[in-house]
Amino acid sequence: QVQLAESGGGLVQAGGSLRLSCAASGRTFNSYFMAWFRQAPGKEREFVAARTWSGISTSYADSVKGRFTISRDNAKNTVYLQMNSLKPEDTAVYYCAAGKIRTNVISTHKDQYDYWGQGTQVTVSS
Repeated sequence: QVQLAESGGGLVQAGGSLRLSCAASGRTFNSYFMAWFRQAPGKEREFVAARTWSGISTSYADSVKGRFTISRDNAKNTVYLQMNSLKPEDTAVYYCAAGKIRTNVISTHKDQYDYWGQGTQVTVSS
């Protein structure tokens, strides 16, 4: 059974850092985009970052570019989101997602992703 499991969320002060982990299991993901989305209270789920499994292509939302980095452990099926210089507006539930590659362009739309984790809370205080 395919499963994505996020971890690493928590409470951090503005300017601090967190690294989120997404453990992927149940299949091979070499033909998938791996992505992070987030959802703040009262808002739509929004795109944060994504990469092909191989890492040949990456994409970031403008709001996190230069601060967040998506990566993968070469030895296991784990995708990471390194978050630096965190701001209060980064506060949200963060979700890991996987979507089958259908085009050459990384999708930023949540409807194009097939598998989702349950989310991990990130709270940034000022």
